[in-house]
Amino acid sequence: MQYDPIKKDLGNIFNKSVFRRKLFYRLLDILLLRTWHVHKAIRQWGKSNNDKKNILDAGSGFGQYIYYLARKNKKWQILGVDVKEDQIEDCRRFFKKANFSNVNFQPADLTRFTGSQLFDLVLAVDVMEHIEEDVTVFENLHHSMNSGAMLLISTPSDQGGSDVHEHEPGQVKSFIGEHVRDGYNIKEIQQKLRKAGFSNTSAHYSYGWPGKISWKLSMKLPILLVNYSKAFFLLLPFYYLLTFWFVLIMNFLDVSLNHSTGTGLIVKAWK
Repeated sequence: MQYDPIKKDLGNIFNKSVFRRKLFYRLLDILLLRTWHVHKAIRQWGKSNNDKKNILDAGSGFGQYIYYLARKNKKWQILGVDVKEDQIEDCRRFFKKANFSNVNFQPADLTRFTGSQLFDLVLAVDVMEHIEEDVTVFENLHHSMNSGAMLLISTPSDQGGSDVHEHEPGQVKSFIGEHVRDGYNIKEIQQKLRKAGFSNTSAHYSYGWPGKISWKLSMKLPILLVNYSKAFFLLLPFYYLLTFWFVLIMNFLDVSLNHSTGTGLIVKAWK
């Protein structure tokens, strides 16, 4: 399954106006479970970092997390970087139109990234599963951070992340074709972070049993339908009206419970 064509279709729908773009961010905040986990971690970090801070979104994509950060605290200065220059230009246009003064964007390849300033918080959400040279990226981010700064990572785990399944006997296939790895082992990613220079790490599973249900209802099934036929775009509002409250409950349970296993990982590392 390829996400990029779907992202382009969504962009054509929601990028027509500032209002639509903000609505899109709100929908992602509600439906996308990883957003719940990332927002929770940001809120925890923000309790003791309420003054002026420099924040990097490494792999900023649509800019949804930058929108959340920029609204949460106007003292925070946020830089979004992404390897896709068209997405950088798209975000620049939107945030300028939306009158955000604490946000900047620049194109960057994280395997060669060197920040012009030191950051107090770095986000890498849905990024590391796309990059083969992960230790190099961890080293670059480490060099770009202040002492005591935190790196926050959301990525698939090796417990079925990327919705990996056996396609044929002996052949494993991922639901998401753009991933270079299907998921991290919870100990492996922390070892790589320490190898890159981080002094302390912690990690826990996301997408436990409630998250798996939420993912299938809110993301997997709609994506399969839209890939089958673009006509299903017209039916999605009605589909989400039927599933919305149940998905909401599953998302709440997933961020509230401790999971012994899960298809996602939330990882924190401190310099």
